[in-house]
Amino acid sequence: MWPHGPTLVLPLLLAAALAASAEPLDEPLKPLPPVPKQDPQRVELGRLLFNEPRLSVNNSLSCASCHQLEKGGADDKGFSIGVTGTPVAFNTPSVFNASLNFRQFWDGRADTLEAQAHEVVQNPSEMGSHWEHVIETLTADPAYQSAFGKAYPDGVTTTNVQDALATYERTLLSSNSRFDQYLLGNTDILDIDEKYGYQRFKDYGCIACHQGVNIGGNMFQKFGVMGDYFQARGNPLESDLGRYLVTKDDEDRYVFKVPSLRNVAVTAPYFHDASAKTLEEAVDIMFKFQLGRVPSTDDKTLIIKFLKTLTGEWGGKPL
Repeated sequence: MWPHGPTLVLPLLLAAALAASAEPLDEPLKPLPPVPKQDPQRVELGRLLFNEPRLSVNNSLSCASCHQLEKGGADDKGFSIGVTGTPVAFNTPSVFNASLNFRQFWDGRADTLEAQAHEVVQNPSEMGSHWEHVIETLTADPAYQSAFGKAYPDGVTTTNVQDALATYERTLLSSNSRFDQYLLGNTDILDIDEKYGYQRFKDYGCIACHQGVNIGGNMFQKFGVMGDYFQARGNPLESDLGRYLVTKDDEDRYVFKVPSLRNVAVTAPYFHDASAKTLEEAVDIMFKFQLGRVPSTDDKTLIIKFLKTLTGEWGGKPL
């Protein structure tokens, strides 16, 4: 009756029952929500468009060219290459969980995913196209004509292309990170060092900016609160002005959207200028210029171990 003997099976059953009844932890960071229900026809159409190079002026780039799902939703370059063959101005952020950010782009110039798509297609240094050309191209394709006709009453329009892309991107949540499992009550999923790392992350104040469900992505912050990062780095660039480029308000100089830390271990290099090539470098810069503190070697190691628990899954596999 008991294939492994009752002394083994009963503890296993008890452990499974306890795990199933575990209560979510009351923490300032929150687990990712479930993937929202979306119209499946629009999701599939958005997936096709996300991978469609004909959205660019010379048929050379798709959204997926820079936002590679197998590379954490970004790419491994400091700066992605646009249609002109030259690097873009900002390091490419991950598309995973982007729907949970309060703004899009490092300088927050787009309020929605739809607005983000609207700009990227037309940006001369990115896709370099224009919407009239995109609509003509898609309308001339019978497969797209049919797909749009099934998904939208008014067929192929600029608004519908942007909506389909945004609908697909809202499904791109990197669920089931080990830290999410921890927050949901499976406290054994993290080892003692990772738990201490999370505590240090809170103790040092990292959580003041990297907060909420996306562990960032919900506020603006000056880069260089406790020191002049740009003077230390040298070689000033227009892109360093950040939010100022949008508002022309002097208070917004060097202000950027705080990035999400989800999947941070697999999305190097870091920051808008790709100046940190490793997670260790990024943590050093944050301590020096944002917190004005020097962590112990042990504390830094623990925090990095915690950050590695934020890597989620896509398609049932870890990123």
